[in-house]
Amino acid sequence: MRIHHQQGVMGPTYGPCALGHNDGVKTMHATKQATGSHPVATEVVQVLVADSGPIQSQLLTRALKSRRDFQVSAVALETDALHNFMESNRADVVLIAGNHLPDLSLLRWLRVSHPKIAPVLLAETDDRELVVNAFRAGARGIFLFAHTPFSMLCKCIHCVFQGEVWLNSRQMTYVLDALSEVPTLRVVNSTGRFLLTPREEQVVALVADGMTNRGVAVELGLSEHTIKKYLLRIFDKVGISSRVELVLYAMSHGEHRPAEWMPSNDA
Repeated sequence: MRIHHQQGVMGPTYGPCALGHNDGVKTMHATKQATGSHPVATEVVQVLVADSGPIQSQLLTRALKSRRDFQVSAVALETDALHNFMESNRADVVLIAGNHLPDLSLLRWLRVSHPKIAPVLLAETDDRELVVNAFRAGARGIFLFAHTPFSMLCKCIHCVFQGEVWLNSRQMTYVLDALSEVPTLRVVNSTGRFLLTPREEQVVALVADGMTNRGVAVELGLSEHTIKKYLLRIFDKVGISSRVELVLYAMSHGEHRPAEWMPSNDA
């Protein structure tokens, strides 16, 4: 997988794309091979616009249809509408747009049901929560439609179609920061007091990540016997009796925060 990194937050300049281009993506259906002897047909990208605003959807669809390298269709921004379309039609790239923040369950559904499709979120802003959650849900790109020329949207479509990821410098920072985060288990009592200590939260995070007791002990600089004692104490506080129950509980009650382990002697 290649990442198409737009240099600068608003993308005034751009890095290389898989397709050859100067200021925009070539719209010709045939380009010359390196030898210059025979033309090579450019594959038409099947683009599906999923938008909650009919007028905006019509305008965007009309603009994309003016390009010879796209075959464009449009549906309502609903899972049922997407499902019905996919039953009898092909889509390579899905543009998800709307007047409000989208339901990211659409992205998750596309990732599970149609993993070969590349979804792109058309957003007005790229705040951290939206960016991180969108990529976690399966987005292959986030395009700031209000701040970036239409020609770059065409380039974005071609890039994600080629297997790249479309994001700018700020979005890349958000995603990289998210990679350094770990799930933590926040358990409170009826008065809102946290039941687990920071160290216990770390143990839960590593267990939920699939580590064995030995692996957790190495990560935290503790003995395996100490990790077993921590787990028994956690089981008692949470009211469970096995590692499997703990993982399931962490998945449904976990939050995310930076992975800042405590010193090994702070047990």
